[in-house]
Amino acid sequence: MHGFRSGPLAISIVLAALCILLGLGIWQLQRLAWKTALIELRETRLAEPPITLPTALADPAALLAALAHRRVTVSGAFLHDREVYLAATRRGTFGFRIITPLRRVDGATILIDRGWVPNEARDPAFRRAGQVEGAVTVQGLLRGASERGWFTPDNDPARNYWFWRDLAAMAAFAGVDAPPLLIEADTTANPGGLPIGKEMAVKLRNEHLQYAMLWFSLAAALLVIAFLARRQAIKDAA
Repeated sequence: MHGFRSGPLAISIVLAALCILLGLGIWQLQRLAWKTALIELRETRLAEPPITLPTALADPAALLAALAHRRVTVSGAFLHDREVYLAATRRGTFGFRIITPLRRVDGATILIDRGWVPNEARDPAFRRAGQVEGAVTVQGLLRGASERGWFTPDNDPARNYWFWRDLAAMAAFAGVDAPPLLIEADTTANPGGLPIGKEMAVKLRNEHLQYAMLWFSLAAALLVIAFLARRQAIKDAA
């Protein structure tokens, strides 16, 4: 035991562990700087005035990159008879996000996530006031399709029951020619209160400082333990 606490092997192990802990702490500080800058960028873009969604939507990927985290507006008329229902929870309550095609003035169509409704309001008859007719202007964020998770059930178009955003399949189900893009409407109130739009806010976890402090604290604790063990070894050898 005396040899382990004071010999070269013990010193090598302590130094290696110390380098690993300090390296992890420094890496978390680098991640902190990156995440902080990313949050600031998204907040800045979100605070900028909304822009009108371009007419040309031939390159969805490029458009998503250009308009990432920018508020956009689009005008047209809802095709309420072609709603798509995406299962979702809100504050622990099960319900659906109402995906509705919007026919633009130029005849093009884009999918709109109008917001969330509780399960009992999936039937449009329970929210007739919110089935706005005629010309409307929607403001929100542009989104692309989502990927199916490992434990996410597959979509069931036959029942109009969707669990993930397969926008191409949703457009086909609705019988519209729309690009694989979607606008998530903001919290502007709909008549009757439903659907409930999505809050336009940056929500990114940023706990890298806590993780950095954890690794640095472990490094400090290791030094203290090594110091005490070394001091005890000297006493034992005396």
